[in-house]
Amino acid sequence: MSFRIATSPHQHSLAQTPALMRTVALACLPGIAAQLYFFGYAVLIQIALAIVTAWASEALMLKIRNKPVLLRLKDHSALVTGLLLALAIPAAAPWWIIVLGTAFAIIVVKQLYGGLGHNLFNPAMAAYVLLLISYPQQMTSWLPPTTLQHHAMTGADPVCLVFSGFSCQGFSVSQLKADVDGRTMATALDTLRNDLTAGKTVSESMQQPVFDGYSGLGWSWINFGFLVGGLFLLQRRVIQWRIPVAVLSSLVLCSSIAWLSDSDRFATPLFQLFSGGTMLAAFFIATDPVSASTTAKGRLIYGALIGLLVFVIRTFGGYPDGWAFAVMLANLSVPLIDAYTKPRTYGHRSGN
Repeated sequence: MSFRIATSPHQHSLAQTPALMRTVALACLPGIAAQLYFFGYAVLIQIALAIVTAWASEALMLKIRNKPVLLRLKDHSALVTGLLLALAIPAAAPWWIIVLGTAFAIIVVKQLYGGLGHNLFNPAMAAYVLLLISYPQQMTSWLPPTTLQHHAMTGADPVCLVFSGFSCQGFSVSQLKADVDGRTMATALDTLRNDLTAGKTVSESMQQPVFDGYSGLGWSWINFGFLVGGLFLLQRRVIQWRIPVAVLSSLVLCSSIAWLSDSDRFATPLFQLFSGGTMLAAFFIATDPVSASTTAKGRLIYGALIGLLVFVIRTFGGYPDGWAFAVMLANLSVPLIDAYTKPRTYGHRSGN
């Protein structure tokens, strides 16, 4: 019986990489369904563009590197990268945003580092950070949920909006984000942040229609969908419990301390859990087997660090949601975390 040494990603499941990636994509379906309901089928357009670009970029780089194209494409890792990036960007973003971001994720972050198992950063989050810093206006163009839209998009409007920047009726993204009084609506995280800066309390801000009582309208259901998908991944042993539990526990602990100290300035832990990309990041992004910590203790530290960084960025940073930055900063810390949490070699005494 031969002993096989292989590079990451390492999984405890007996399934092969293609099966694992298909399971991850399948687990995204509840969250995708919620996004479709609240933001329309422009979400599907972004997903389709991302997957096609991911496959094309992967095939091009594999051809240049003289690697088997069809065999490597069948591992579905490129598909999952494109899918996760598409779910993280606004559905109304112009088509070139997702194409540029996905190409960067595959070509630069993944393939130029040696392909699957060699990338230092999570490709989807590295691409998200690039897009957010380079094109902040397009990357923050989240439309309000369909129930709050003054100019409802119907028919081919999502197609026109993604590919031309205007709906078929001629409305721009800015006009579609405006309410009946002409005021621009933002996501729940953006709204709360702006209101706190303006001197309002959390309870006063939560009276606005973009909130549903404890979280953002629609976003609570989207996060619940990805929570269901994450629990499915845990049940199938595609991911381990340590990272998502550490991420969410750290976020809850930090937000609880802040909320108990001053409930007028800090949102509730429930709001933090079911706003923005919390569940998507905790179960689908932070658990990336390549860029995450590989030791048992290290995964707990890695996850706790992400939760802490997200709370700090959301509360005191310049961006309302900090998942991409938090994950990348934690990726940078993985070698140090693994070095100090490495299990002692059997038969060796501590300190030898």
